[in-house]
Amino acid sequence: MEGTQYLIVIVEDDDGMRRALERLLRISGYRTLAFDSAEAPGATNATVGVACLVLDVQLPGRSGPEFYAQLGAGRPPAVFITSHDSPATRRAISRFGGSELICKPFPGKVLLDAIVRAMHRGPPP
Repeated sequence: MEGTQYLIVIVEDDDGMRRALERLLRISGYRTLAFDSAEAPGATNATVGVACLVLDVQLPGRSGPEFYAQLGAGRPPAVFITSHDSPATRRAISRFGGSELICKPFPGKVLLDAIVRAMHRGPPP
């Protein structure tokens, strides 16, 4: 699936990380839209027709898992990223239908592989 023009939406509050994710995905052939929070204007509407979401777990305001849950049925698959892995974090992501969690820092290939797996799996039930 790499080298395609699938659209990936990124929600990451750290400016440097968000820009790095955008660069990585663009040079890998993906189109991107990026937001600094789940409350950013357009973030929710931007998920329509998206191949995959890359969501930071800890965001100001609504968390990545909360944002994902509120999208409801038909939401795209998601890859969650975090600096603070814990059993509670994994349970929250699983409860909201997420299946991919990556701990920061991570090599770019780890994220790209997780996106491909998530897209193959498709949206949660």
